[in-house]
Amino acid sequence: RKNYERTKVVSVDVSEHACKKYGHETRDISCWAPNRKFDLVICQSVLQYLDDQAARSAIKNLAKATKHVLFFEVPTKSDLRNTVDRDVTDFEIYSRTGIWYCNELKKYFTQAGAGLWVAKSSTIVLYELEGPQR
Repeated sequence: RKNYERTKVVSVDVSEHACKKYGHETRDISCWAPNRKFDLVICQSVLQYLDDQAARSAIKNLAKATKHVLFFEVPTKSDLRNTVDRDVTDFEIYSRTGIWYCNELKKYFTQAGAGLWVAKSSTIVLYELEGPQR
């Protein structure tokens, strides 16, 4: 934040412990959306803790919060089988396919690759190779 003094960072978490430790606002993304949009929204390893209905609501709220770009990361069923470190990964989660997440995100965003999703309402222009392949 020192290098970007004009940058406003808002961070939220449902965990009171995390909020105290890291200075987040206490919020549940499945039932809360900010009253303004942000240029960049980051949702990293969150939605696997929500049931399907709450995860859908959270994605809708992420769309309401995103002016331009969402960075989205969540372990999928395939990741849990083939990618994650089983010794340090929490498996008490709702496991979903990548297709499930893509179908929900595509209602509001265009996939740009590398975990980036551009809001359909954004003015950002993607080159052919940055957007979804036909």
